[in-house]
Amino acid sequence: MPLTAPQDIAALLSRTRTIALVGISDRPDRPSYGVMKFLQDHGYRVLPVNPQIAGEHVHGEFVWGRLSDIGVPIDLVDIFRRSEAAGEAVDDAIAAGAKAVWMQLGVINEAAAARAEAAGLQVVMDRCPAIDIPRLGIAPITAD
Repeated sequence: MPLTAPQDIAALLSRTRTIALVGISDRPDRPSYGVMKFLQDHGYRVLPVNPQIAGEHVHGEFVWGRLSDIGVPIDLVDIFRRSEAAGEAVDDAIAAGAKAVWMQLGVINEAAAARAEAAGLQVVMDRCPAIDIPRLGIAPITAD
């Protein structure tokens, strides 16, 4: 079952350090652009992923074409894709060895969530960390 209890979501966000953000946009009016900046300002390392703008930089970070290109451990994959496209991102997260997937507000894909959970990943759907972090009182992330 995807995480819904506030304490479970808080625990996930508190132990997360590195987030791959799939579907980043380089346009300031897009939600992914603002959420990435919020997460960075909260202390997370955010690695943006979008094949359309791979090789460019967003908020000072190199944009990767695919999750498999990143090559560093990923705690959480934050998915800014339509529900029907989220399955591919979830499968990529499983293959990349991520620990959790987070589907943004309005993004619900039960089959993909079941695949992620079967592979041992934690799943959050239809939520936004930029809303949950302040609501749950998550302290800024500091270097371990």
